[in-house]
Amino acid sequence: MKLPPSDEYIVEGGKPLSGVLNPSGSKNAALPILAACILSDKDVVLHNLPEIRDVKAMLALLESIGVKISTLGGGSYKLNAACINPDNIEEDMCRAIRASILLAGPLVARTGHAQLPPPGGDVIGKRRLDTHFLFLEQMGAEVGLIDRKLSFKAKRLIGGQILLDEPSVTATENALMAATIAEGETVIYNSACEPNVQDLATMLVSMGALITGIGTNRISIVGRNGLLEGTEHTIVPDHIEIGSFIGLAACCGGEVVISDVPDNIIQPIMNGFSKLGVTIELKDDSVIIDGSRTLEVQPDRGGSIPTIYDAPWPGFSPDLTSTAVVVATQSRGTSLIFEKMFESRLFFVDKLVAMGASIIQCDPHRVVVSGPSKLHGTNVSSPDIRAGMALLTAALCAEGISIIRNVHQIERGYENLVSRLKILGASITASPSCNDNL
Repeated sequence: MKLPPSDEYIVEGGKPLSGVLNPSGSKNAALPILAACILSDKDVVLHNLPEIRDVKAMLALLESIGVKISTLGGGSYKLNAACINPDNIEEDMCRAIRASILLAGPLVARTGHAQLPPPGGDVIGKRRLDTHFLFLEQMGAEVGLIDRKLSFKAKRLIGGQILLDEPSVTATENALMAATIAEGETVIYNSACEPNVQDLATMLVSMGALITGIGTNRISIVGRNGLLEGTEHTIVPDHIEIGSFIGLAACCGGEVVISDVPDNIIQPIMNGFSKLGVTIELKDDSVIIDGSRTLEVQPDRGGSIPTIYDAPWPGFSPDLTSTAVVVATQSRGTSLIFEKMFESRLFFVDKLVAMGASIIQCDPHRVVVSGPSKLHGTNVSSPDIRAGMALLTAALCAEGISIIRNVHQIERGYENLVSRLKILGASITASPSCNDNL
């Protein structure tokens, strides 16, 4: 299940972008939903799965343990996990994506054990797994390290009162899946409630799970005596992709329309971008961004410099702070971007400085940006998915030609990005790589 690899993008910036964009299915919903198929021995049909690298990697992981997968076309797949063997898991693929940890909860709940190599993924700072270990221990599992692999064992998981030590999205998803076929009732306090968590919970309910409190930070699950049923489910649109495209369109001129936008995601996204002067128009289920409007930083009351900071949902997503930095370089005024959650996520700003941005990095979590800056093309390398998208945004609004390398990182999270941007009028080409291992 390989995607055509790309090693670099060649971008000629400074061209206005106009047209209609249709958002892909949510990457962060698709990955746990795929893992949840382990909880049933019946057919599960999924629609609107994004054709991206991380999804392909998760499909390959599921195949390695015996899940039968049929491609139905158009982003639709049928999965059947009637016969699985967790001991056959593809270890190299586990190390390639962080989402491999999402297999721990459903595998232990169904088979009583799992051994997983430490997960891979973006290097954006310390990304602790303790919350996953703690909830599984509270449900009666033994957690350890055997031959450099994470080991989980339990005769049967037992429900109870679980307080997550942080509102981790993936730990909430793992606990939610495990609890659906655990013994008794599980109440998860301090749970994450992002749209992707809600979509997973909705899908589990359609499989017969008994879940209340969806969309809140207190979720209650009554475990079933046996596996879940099959289902058919459509993945929600990706709110991170939508937010990324709003930021990109605001920087690049022209008028971009993003269709099929859920109304519950707009305010959390705009709570950050509006401080940088981004305005949108809502029409039916579409968002219209007029990129020809001048961006201007909106000072806090009293005239102080505004702070754009990330927070758990419904706060401004940490996955959008990288794009917010680029938007700030194009907005008149000074702003502070405060990335609270990952201490390495803002380390890419030196690449923006090389493109002409006026940015001072105060510490690993905070940058002060003064704009607008006239950016110019240069050669850069994408360090992770979101920083890569931010650098692509900068390249598209810069004068001249940029070469962005290591773009397989971007393609882990954004579907058919080059062709979709070309439809908007972007001058971008992808150069194939001979060294891609996916």
